[in-house]
Amino acid sequence: GDSDQLEAGAQDFQYVIDLGLIERTVNKQVRISNRIYQEIIPRELNSAAQSMMVVPETPWFVDPDGGLNFHKLLEAFQQFFRENSESWLERFDYKEAGPQLLMQAFLQRIINGGGRISREYGLGRRRTDLAIEWPLQRLPVSSEKEKSGVEGEPNWHGPIQRIVIELKLLRGSLDSVLAQGLEQTADYADSFKADEAHLVIFNRDPDVSWDEKIWQRPETRGTRTIRVWGA
Repeated sequence: GDSDQLEAGAQDFQYVIDLGLIERTVNKQVRISNRIYQEIIPRELNSAAQSMMVVPETPWFVDPDGGLNFHKLLEAFQQFFRENSESWLERFDYKEAGPQLLMQAFLQRIINGGGRISREYGLGRRRTDLAIEWPLQRLPVSSEKEKSGVEGEPNWHGPIQRIVIELKLLRGSLDSVLAQGLEQTADYADSFKADEAHLVIFNRDPDVSWDEKIWQRPETRGTRTIRVWGA
């Protein structure tokens, strides 16, 4: 029955705490306990989604100057989420975290190899913070490799494009979620010294049409512009 499932879930929760994978903070929130687990656990949760996603070989998301065009990426994700979320989210055991995991899988599949993604996985806070670093230069390769179209490795000692993105689930009014999300995104962007910042708000209400869910607009917090996206 439901009581047995709740008891089993509580036992599973205590088990991963005992293993040291997660821990409770002083205000009784839950967080993944160290940097290694923060990277591995989200990857495990969305590994199936990553492996089955088809990403074009052409770097359509890279500008002529080598910079990451994150605006194009998020527009592509909005369309992908609109077309595929219902079937994909059913594959996750953790339905509440499904939208964030699907976003991470989408970005990881594209950015992996050319840049890197760091996660602040806010279990219990209905938010996930992502920091993306994208080298604007690549190391030189041999002339033979150049002829074959092989690109050089990212140059992590050169200029780095820094982007932050916060993912939130819509609970309550959009105005309240937006106000809180913008403040959190601005703080995170400032601490990371980000070049640009984005806030994605997932609306999982089945009675709301996709035309209402999919939107984007700029918002301002202090001197920083934050692009807000609905999904």
